[in-house]
Amino acid sequence: MPYVHIRVTDEGVSAEHKRQLIEQTTRMLEQLLGKPPASTFVVIEEVPTDNWGVGGETVTAVRARERG
Repeated sequence: MPYVHIRVTDEGVSAEHKRQLIEQTTRMLEQLLGKPPASTFVVIEEVPTDNWGVGGETVTAVRARERG
């Protein structure tokens, strides 16, 4: 029973993106490991950029610097 937890920042991940992530992740596990899709669980968690840090600062701060 594979369980895949995908975390992404909450920056424009559409319902279609999520659908594709779930579908393709499930297909990959079936093709590579022979895992049946019915027993594969994929969870997508969107994390606010204020709650995601990289290089000692929040992604919110990084994005603001990149824009400006």
